[in-house]
Amino acid sequence: GPSDVERGAHKKAVKPVVKRKLIAGLGEQFQVSERRACQVLAQRRSVYRYQPQPNRDGEIIKLLLELAHARPEQGFGKLFPRLRALGHRWNHKRVYRVYCSLKLNKRRKGKKRLPTRCPAPLVVSEMMNECWSADFMSDALWGDRRFRTFNVVDDFNREALAYRSGLQSTGRTCGAHPRADSRYARLSAQAEVG
Repeated sequence: GPSDVERGAHKKAVKPVVKRKLIAGLGEQFQVSERRACQVLAQRRSVYRYQPQPNRDGEIIKLLLELAHARPEQGFGKLFPRLRALGHRWNHKRVYRVYCSLKLNKRRKGKKRLPTRCPAPLVVSEMMNECWSADFMSDALWGDRRFRTFNVVDDFNREALAYRSGLQSTGRTCGAHPRADSRYARLSAQAEVG
């Protein structure tokens, strides 16, 4: 088949590997010096003479895998200082490149999405004293003194069964209201009889 030099006339030689072959072909075919062949193809002589280094990341790979296996929850931000603490002075960009090539980079967890809610329709009371609601409300007076009220309401007819208010009302102090207790006792007695 045709040589690289002959093919080079039809195809643009961009990569140094291809240009290296063309320069060697020019030297053999036309007996030109290396300097002149590099000049013709606009290639620096240092690039022509460069010998690619073999992969020297074996030690980094071994250490990263050991450290990641010992502590899988740690990411690059914690592993790299541990490598430095072991006395290795590798560039962080090089270590990160190896770290990503080993697929150790963890995906960041996004926000947890709440499941779509299908709210059930509210149950409407059919008769009095079937369901009560209790709630605290809060407000402030003109002098910025806050007060709270505790209200018990019948859901059927919205009747206020009991309420209690005070400047320091809590659940403990409002839970036992005499009117609500007596009404509840009377209703529970009626339910037992009926």
